[in-house]
Amino acid sequence: MKTLGLLTEKEWPHGFRYPRQFNRVVELRLIELEPWYFLAGQPLREAMAGLTERYPARQLVPFARRQDNDDIACWDVGKEDEVFVIHDFASPGWEQRAQFASFYDWLRRAVEDFIEFDS
Repeated sequence: MKTLGLLTEKEWPHGFRYPRQFNRVVELRLIELEPWYFLAGQPLREAMAGLTERYPARQLVPFARRQDNDDIACWDVGKEDEVFVIHDFASPGWEQRAQFASFYDWLRRAVEDFIEFDS
């Protein structure tokens, strides 16, 4: 998917595809919910390379980052549509901060974070 500089099919890890819900949100351009913002282009590719280097036991595909800390929202290939919030640069085994059953569950939390951040 080339929209906004997202990963292309050729760049996807084997077994990965963007979830339908994510594609819909991107299509609507709902990509900035302070403190979260969607990753695209070179920052997306750098985040993915860094996560691969720091957490080689996982196959993480990032899609959003918090601007006020090192949290990155990702999918872990093979874990269905679950979203994992990874505290980047934490020691392996200590990196996972949160887990959501689906992209929409993560998005609900991101909206709550937006409300708290704006207050």
